[in-house]
Amino acid sequence: YIDYLTKRRIKYDSYPFLVTPDDLGRNSKRIIVPFTYEGKVVGCTSRFLDDRAPRYINEQQQGYVFGYDLQKPEYTFCVLTEGIFDALSINGCALTHDDISDTQAEILKNLNRKIIMVPDRDKTGLKICDKALELGFYVSLPDWEDGVKDVNDAVVKYGKLPTLLSILQSATNNKIKIEIKRKQLDKRL
Repeated sequence: YIDYLTKRRIKYDSYPFLVTPDDLGRNSKRIIVPFTYEGKVVGCTSRFLDDRAPRYINEQQQGYVFGYDLQKPEYTFCVLTEGIFDALSINGCALTHDDISDTQAEILKNLNRKIIMVPDRDKTGLKICDKALELGFYVSLPDWEDGVKDVNDAVVKYGKLPTLLSILQSATNNKIKIEIKRKQLDKRL
């Protein structure tokens, strides 16, 4: 599991990951990421490290926002992603899917800071832009190369700081700019 996290540029000791080195069958070869809220474990996801489908199995409450507990009071913004490993690679929050529920929106607004949604670069990911803008969030669609489909891919390719800077530089709440950028990306998909 350390090799897997290292390839994704996530430090194995940066989060209380659990592993199943001795388990057999369906529970073997997986990383378990505990979900916490106010310091208590409220669910988890299992990421299987082989080619099984599904790759992830989630056990979570509806409306959960991964990474909420990791946000520090001195942060002035929160980068919001779809995936857990995307959030872990830049100290952000994750929706764990491609939509923002009303409960998640309320939780994120309670952070009292600028929320910057960085969707995955696929058809479903780009749909989330409208909902994010509707909620008063910012959207960031940085100029990353083809093949970089999400925040974690960008961190692997460019590094954490350059990725974070590109997210901040392209963050906007201007619907016209987002629509133009989304159409450009849509043509590349």
